[in-house]
Amino acid sequence: MAISKQIAKHVREVHFGGNWTVTNLRDTLADVTWQQAITKVHDFNTIATLLFHVNYFVGVVLEVLKAGPLNGNDKLSFNHPPITNEQDWETMRNKAWEEAEQFAILVEQLPDSELDENFVDPKYGTNYRNLAGIIEHMHYHMGQIVIIKKLLQIQH
Repeated sequence: MAISKQIAKHVREVHFGGNWTVTNLRDTLADVTWQQAITKVHDFNTIATLLFHVNYFVGVVLEVLKAGPLNGNDKLSFNHPPITNEQDWETMRNKAWEEAEQFAILVEQLPDSELDENFVDPKYGTNYRNLAGIIEHMHYHMGQIVIIKKLLQIQH
């Protein structure tokens, strides 16, 4: 299987299941209420903030994969729209699932020969580094989400 198809497979697995960690974002968030999603635990980011953050970077790289500009800012990656009801929370989750699938589709179409090319600018490293980085970033923050979710369950 082509490397780009393997990367796309990992993107889908971290979002929707089937990876060897047996953890994925969609299942992890399936039973999180909107109130839990915005509840602050200690000085950690909220679950909603973490979901927005990881999906922010999926969206930034997705635009590049669509031949658009690299337009992202770390500071903006934590500024999600207000969540004041279940519909707001559902909208945020659905956006993440839709963009993850769009991302995977475009990664699958990327020729493996382009994986070693620079991602927009040499200072950002290769396409491979950035695509793999999205997956690593997702696993890292999903671990935080799982811990915060457990802490919220203990509090109630």
